[in-house]
Amino acid sequence: MGSTSSAAREAAPPATTGRRGAVVAALMLSMALAALDSTIVSTAVPQIVGDLGGFSVFSWLFSGYLLAVTVTLPVYGKLSDTFGRKPVLVVGSVVFLLGSLLCALAWNMEALIAFRVVQGLGGGALQGTVQTLAADLYPLKDRPKIQSKLSTVWAVSAVAGPGLGGVLAAYADWRWIFLVNLPIGAVALWLIVRHLHEPERETGAHARVDWVGALAVFACGGVLLAALVQGGVAWPWLSAPSLALFGTGLALVAVVVLVERRAAEPIIPGWVWRRRTIAAVNLALGALGLLMVAPTVFLPTYAQGVLGLAPMAAGFVLSVWTLSWPISAALSQHVYRRIGFRNTAMLGIGAAALILFAFPFLPYPGQAWQPTLLMLLLGAALGLFQLPLIVGVQSTVGWAERGTTTASVLFCRQTGQTIGAALFGAVANGVLAARLGGASDLDSVTRALDSGSAPEATRRAIADAVHAVYLGASCAAALAFLVLLFLAPRKFPVLKD
Repeated sequence: MGSTSSAAREAAPPATTGRRGAVVAALMLSMALAALDSTIVSTAVPQIVGDLGGFSVFSWLFSGYLLAVTVTLPVYGKLSDTFGRKPVLVVGSVVFLLGSLLCALAWNMEALIAFRVVQGLGGGALQGTVQTLAADLYPLKDRPKIQSKLSTVWAVSAVAGPGLGGVLAAYADWRWIFLVNLPIGAVALWLIVRHLHEPERETGAHARVDWVGALAVFACGGVLLAALVQGGVAWPWLSAPSLALFGTGLALVAVVVLVERRAAEPIIPGWVWRRRTIAAVNLALGALGLLMVAPTVFLPTYAQGVLGLAPMAAGFVLSVWTLSWPISAALSQHVYRRIGFRNTAMLGIGAAALILFAFPFLPYPGQAWQPTLLMLLLGAALGLFQLPLIVGVQSTVGWAERGTTTASVLFCRQTGQTIGAALFGAVANGVLAARLGGASDLDSVTRALDSGSAPEATRRAIADAVHAVYLGASCAAALAFLVLLFLAPRKFPVLKD
């Protein structure tokens, strides 16, 4: 599985708890809050816009939250290594619940977007710290159990979120999609405060926080991610706003590098990229975020526009991968204990590349079972890819570095998704424009489908556009395979528990 290093870089023993099951329940509830957030909001958008207005900016309900989560991940990771997991998770939970309450009280779209950003500031702590604590609480041989439980939470949330959001918006009020977070979060918070106990640690040099670096990372990530999210949507890619944001972002990258090189305890330490194992996993999971955009964003449009399915049936075609993913993740331990973390991940991502490459060869218009089968296989392949990398990379570092390491891989995955949305959106819109001989884009085509007025040529153009996106996703999977092949060590340098 991996060689054992005698240099265990432990600054403190892992968290202890009188009732580990209660803490695991709290982690699963916290993860459910973060996982449900985007899916439960998406189905209530018509009701929200009808009540508050602001149709032209409603996309920032998702973009603002995503930006806040992504740019705070490295900050929370470093803080959890400095002050412990419990205070970071408690503060993050409180901020998330405060943001949820404020969202329920929002009086216009601008206020709701601002409060969604507050939610995201807490959501970053939930995502990163939950994954880190999962590794703290269990020895290496048992970590697949907790990781598979967390994967199951994501799967259930992906399936249940849209339905729950639709029910609350239709039969109660859209504000309840935020208020429902409060009792769930309160229970999770109480369990953490009551049952999670971390040992006292010496403070000194480790207590210093690079607040200037944190601000620089936040500003740099926010500007660059905003440029990617809004480019080609709110303004053309080569327009003045787009160029200004990218130029400012690149300048801030230089500032981050300068500040972090001089900091005693940098938010993004250089060893995250100097160690082969961590650097390889960062890049591989960044490619995972990139390829995940193809099914999550474009498959529902394909299912409705090409296969002619109703929205609920189209959602089922996508959701089947959330069934095979956690099962495959739970079983992956039997594979990587025999052939190692790297080889198991390469097996999974190699299979994913072939599955994604097969999608463009589906017959037109085809039948619903065909993409459904591919998605079922894709979930199984990605479960075999992601979990061994997360468990493996967490096992190569000690307690004092685990939060930073976990945050770095999650940050890269989130950033990959943002880049993928911008890149594949441009690819899809370019193919549509070429096939339809105009300035058509996916949004206008989707609206035409909703009105039932889309001709056969439009449906074929949608198929071609989605096929091009899946080819791009297969290239991203192949890139991840090559990164692991040439950069990752054959055996991860696993530390003793």
